[in-house]
Amino acid sequence: MKLLEIRAFDGCSIYSYHPVIKMLVDLGEYREIPTNKIVDFVNRLLYLLPSLFEHECSLGYPGGFVERLKEGTYLGHVMEHIAIELQCLTGAQVKFGKTRETKQAGVYRIVFSYDCKPVGIRAGEIAFELVNALAQGKRYDLERELRNLKELAKRYSLGSSTDVIVRRAKERGIPVSRLNNLSLVQLGYGCNQKRIQATVTGNTSCIGVDIACDKNLTKEILSSAGIPVPYGGVVSSEEEALELAKQIGFPVVVKPCEGNQGKGVTLDLNSEKEVLSAFSIANTYSSKIIVEKYISGKHYRILVVGDKVVAVSERIPAHVIGDGKRTVKELIELENQNPNRGDGHEKPLTKIKIDPVVLMVLARQNLTLKYIPKAGEIVFLRENANLSTGGIAKDVTDFIHPYNSDLAVRIARQIGLDVAGIDIVAEDISLPVKEGTGAVIEVNAAPGIRMHHYPASGKPRDAAGAILDYLFPPGSSFTIPIVAITGTNGKTTTTRLISHILALTGHRVGMTSTDGVFIGGKCVLEGDTTGPKSAQLVLRDPTVTAAVLETARGGLIRSGLAFDYCDVSIITNISEDHLGQDEVETVEDLIYVKALLLERTKPKGYCILNADDKHVLKLVERSKGQICFFSRKGDNIIVRRHLGIGGKAVFVKDGIILYAEGEKVQPIINVNAIPLTMKGKAIHNVENALAAIAGLLCLKIGIDKIVKGLTEFKPNFEHNPGRLNIVEMGGVKIIIDYGHNIAGYQATINYARHLKPTRLIGVIGVPGDRKDESVEKIGELAGAGFDYLVIKEDQDLRGRIPGEIAAILEKGAQKGGKGRDEMEIVLNEGEAVKTALDKARKGDVVVIFYEDFELVREAVYQYPREKFKGQPISYDKIAVNKGLMVEQGIG
Repeated sequence: MKLLEIRAFDGCSIYSYHPVIKMLVDLGEYREIPTNKIVDFVNRLLYLLPSLFEHECSLGYPGGFVERLKEGTYLGHVMEHIAIELQCLTGAQVKFGKTRETKQAGVYRIVFSYDCKPVGIRAGEIAFELVNALAQGKRYDLERELRNLKELAKRYSLGSSTDVIVRRAKERGIPVSRLNNLSLVQLGYGCNQKRIQATVTGNTSCIGVDIACDKNLTKEILSSAGIPVPYGGVVSSEEEALELAKQIGFPVVVKPCEGNQGKGVTLDLNSEKEVLSAFSIANTYSSKIIVEKYISGKHYRILVVGDKVVAVSERIPAHVIGDGKRTVKELIELENQNPNRGDGHEKPLTKIKIDPVVLMVLARQNLTLKYIPKAGEIVFLRENANLSTGGIAKDVTDFIHPYNSDLAVRIARQIGLDVAGIDIVAEDISLPVKEGTGAVIEVNAAPGIRMHHYPASGKPRDAAGAILDYLFPPGSSFTIPIVAITGTNGKTTTTRLISHILALTGHRVGMTSTDGVFIGGKCVLEGDTTGPKSAQLVLRDPTVTAAVLETARGGLIRSGLAFDYCDVSIITNISEDHLGQDEVETVEDLIYVKALLLERTKPKGYCILNADDKHVLKLVERSKGQICFFSRKGDNIIVRRHLGIGGKAVFVKDGIILYAEGEKVQPIINVNAIPLTMKGKAIHNVENALAAIAGLLCLKIGIDKIVKGLTEFKPNFEHNPGRLNIVEMGGVKIIIDYGHNIAGYQATINYARHLKPTRLIGVIGVPGDRKDESVEKIGELAGAGFDYLVIKEDQDLRGRIPGEIAAILEKGAQKGGKGRDEMEIVLNEGEAVKTALDKARKGDVVVIFYEDFELVREAVYQYPREKFKGQPISYDKIAVNKGLMVEQGIG
C-alpha cells in the first residue's frame, strides 16, 4: 500500500462544510481484497482497538461497523473508522467520514473530520500504518502511538476556555479562524473581527494583565482604592519570610509574587517550620515571595465581563471522601478515573497530582498517603481551591450580594481588565465583603471559565456567551460584505470591476485576483492569489471593510474556502478548462466544484448566475442563496420565468442594461457607455459588466455609484491589466490578453475580428498541464481564426518537455487550415512577441496570449520605434515598471 497524499482542509470544501482531512491511498495488491479474506485481520484489529465495537457505520446501530468488517469491507473504509476513533480516544468530538474509490482503480479517497489539525493528520497516518501492518501480519505498537497522539492533542488542542468560546461562537454563526497552533483565535472578519486567547480579548489592557500578574502590585492598587486585601509584604529570603510572618502574626499565607493557577501557594501556616517549607515551594516559581495574613472563610471566584458580574463560584480544594477500605493514595487514583477529570484543562476537572504540597497538607493533618479514611470522612489534599490543582466548584451566582457585585466590577476597573476573575475569601458571599469580613486575595487576567460551565453542583453559567455578548453587542456585526467570484473566464475582470466600484462607495476593499492581493487599492502580495490562503489574508486584515475574492478551481479543490459564508457568489460561466487535473475529468466535475460557492452563500444573500450558459443553469438547484440572473438577451426564457415569480435579473434590451425585480424594471446604463465593453463589441466584457452590476445591486449599492464606476473603469493597464488591453503603434493594434482556454481564445478572436484588420496575427501558447486534446482544439481554433500564427511556450512547462506543447498546437493549427508558411514556432515568449511585431504592417491586429504579463508589456514597450517612424504610436496608459509614468502619443 502507498499513502499518496494527506492534507487538511481548514474550512468548507467540496468534501464537507466542516474541517476534514483528506487521504489518497493506493491499496496496491489489496485493492480487491476485503477484510474477511485477510487472515485474522478483524480479530487483531478489534483486539488492538476494541472501542470500534461502538461504531455504527451505515447500519445505524452500535456494532454495525464490526458487522461490516466480518462481512467484508475494503481497507480504505477501515482506515476511515480507525482515524476517527483514534481522535475520539484523545478527547476529540468527531464522527464524520466518507471513503470512495477514485476513478483510478485501487486508489481510495478517505475523508474524515478533525478538531485539531496535527492530531487529525497523525491519526490518518497511524490508521494507514496500522492497516498496512495488520494486512501483512506484522506487529504494530498502537499503544505507544496512541500515547504519543494524546500528547500531541495536549500540545495543540485549544485550551478549555478558548474551546468553549469557540463552540459558542460557531453556534451563533460567528466565523472562527485559528491563528496559531495554540489558543489565539480570530472571531469574525475584517474590520469587525475580534481576537481572543483563552479569556484575554483584543480589548484587554496589556498593562492590566501585567498588574494582575504581579500579586503585590495588585494588592497595593486595591488597598489604595479602599478595597480590603490581606496585610503583608514581599520578601526574598527565608530570614525575611520568618521575620515578616512574626510581624503579621500567625496564621499566614506564603505564595510567589508572580504566578497563576494556585501554583506554589500555601495557606494557613501556623509555625516557622511550615513557613520555611512553604517558602521553599514558592521559591521554585518566583524569587520574590509574598507573606500575608491568612483570611479564613470560603473561597469564591467572581467572573467580571465588561461591566457585569456574569458568574460566581464557590471553590472547594481538592479532596477525597473515605470509604473505610482504601488509602488516601488509592482514593486519589479512584477519583482520577472520573471521566470528568483530565490532564491540565482538557476536561471539566483536573486530575489530582501527588506533589510536595499534597504531602505537606497531609502532614499538617498528621496524615500520610497510606492513611485509610473512615466512610464519609473528607480528607483535604490542598488548601488552595484552584480547579487546576484538582479543586471543584459549585455555582452561587444567584446568592451574591449586590454590594459584592459592584465591588467586583470596581476591582476589575481598578486593575484595568475587561475580563477578570476575582478571588475573594469571605464567610458568606451573600453578605457585603468589607474590612474584617473578608478580603480580595487575587485578581486574575485570563480567568478560566470551565468552573462556570461545568460546576460540580448548581446551575451552569454561559460565561463564554457573556464574553461574546461583550465583544459583539446587540446590533454589531462580526463580518463584512464578502463577494466570491468563480467561473472559467471573466473572473479577474469582474473582480476588479466590483472592487473598483465598492471603493467609490467608501469601502476599504480587500481583493484577491490572479495578479495579487490588494488592500485599499495597493498590492500587498504579488502572484496568482486566487486560493484560500490569499482570501484568508484579506479576511484577517483589520482594516478591510469589504472583501472581493476571485476564487479559482484549483484552490477550491486543493484547499477549500477561507470563509464560512459569502454574501454574494457569482458564476461567470463554465466551459472546458483544466480537465484531467485534481480528479476533474469532465465539465460535470467542474460544475460540481464550482457549486461550492453557491452552497456557501448566506440564505439571505444572492447567487448571481449566467442565464445564457447551459452549464451554469445546472447549478440553480445547488444555490442556497436567492438567485439573481444576468443575460445579454432581453428575451431569455429563464430570465422571463424568474421575473414572473418575482425574482431579480440584470439583462440587456435594445442596447440598454436593465435591472428588473418582478414587474418592476429600471434602466442602468447604455452598453456602449461602458468602456470595458468596447462599445458593445467585446461580448465577454458585456457579460462581465452584467455580472458585476448584478452583484453590486444585490449588495444594495446605489445605481449612481455603479454607473460612475462603470464609466470610469477602463480596459487598460491601470484598471484591468492583462485583460483585453489594446496598444496602437503606427497603425498596428496590439491586443494583450490572458486567454488560456477554448472559450477565452474564441472571445478574444471574435472581438479582434470586429476591428476589421487587414491581417490578424496571433501569438499563442497554452499551459502545459492541459490535456493534449484541449491543446489541439485551441491550436485548431487559432488556425481557423488567425491569418498568421507565432507559436510559443510558457516558461513554466508544467511537466512537459521543450517543444511538446508547441508541436501539439501546430498540429491543431494545421487542422484549422494553416499551412506551414502561415505559422512559425518561437518558443521564447519575448522573442515570439518581437517576431509577431516584425510581421505586422499598418492595418494589422496582433493578439498576444501571454504567460508573463510584465515580460510581454516590456517587450511591446521596448520594440524599436524606427519601424514605425513617421507614424503615430499610442500607448494606452502603459505604466512602466508598475510606476505611474504614462506614455501616450509618442511619435
